[in-house]
Amino acid sequence: MAGFSSNQLALLLSLVIAAMNAAGTVLGIYLIDHFGRKRLAISSLAGVIASLFILAGAFFGKSSGSSNELYGWIAVLGLALCIACFSPGMGPVPWTVNSEIYPEQYRGICGGMSATVNWISNLIVAQTFLSIAEAVGTGSTFLMLAGTAVLAVVFVIMYVPETMGLAFVEVEQIGKERAWGSSYNTESLLDQGNDK
Repeated sequence: MAGFSSNQLALLLSLVIAAMNAAGTVLGIYLIDHFGRKRLAISSLAGVIASLFILAGAFFGKSSGSSNELYGWIAVLGLALCIACFSPGMGPVPWTVNSEIYPEQYRGICGGMSATVNWISNLIVAQTFLSIAEAVGTGSTFLMLAGTAVLAVVFVIMYVPETMGLAFVEVEQIGKERAWGSSYNTESLLDQGNDK
């Protein structure tokens, strides 16, 4: 889609981007306990948003009728930047937070449900991307994805707790306080629920 006629060059670029994804994920494993989950997610999303704007700009420039190969290279740069920003942050952070936020007795089922929603969402994006790009244009499609990433930043700021350095019991207490308020007797509620 970026306009490279050489299949070998396209394959080489995709291999470089896949290697960046793997390296970024390894970096994320290190950063997640030094930088903090929430801050890492927000900075990752900020980079993803910027790179999606670069991708959108490259495809808008390419669709304006210019035969300039520069737009193809800008698109590759935008994609590489997107992977470089996504893989150390939004790659591992959701999985880490997902494994920490659920009460112990529900951790397995909730983790499974989260993974299922994740893969269904991936399937939807993979199956609809080309159709949407054909209908509204590739640049507009990347702008829509950037809008989704902006909503993700708002979600992370408002709802994702910082769990770095906390024990599972402390994270569970944060969840209870968010659900029922800090003055509410959550233990008695749980006991009543278990008696029924």
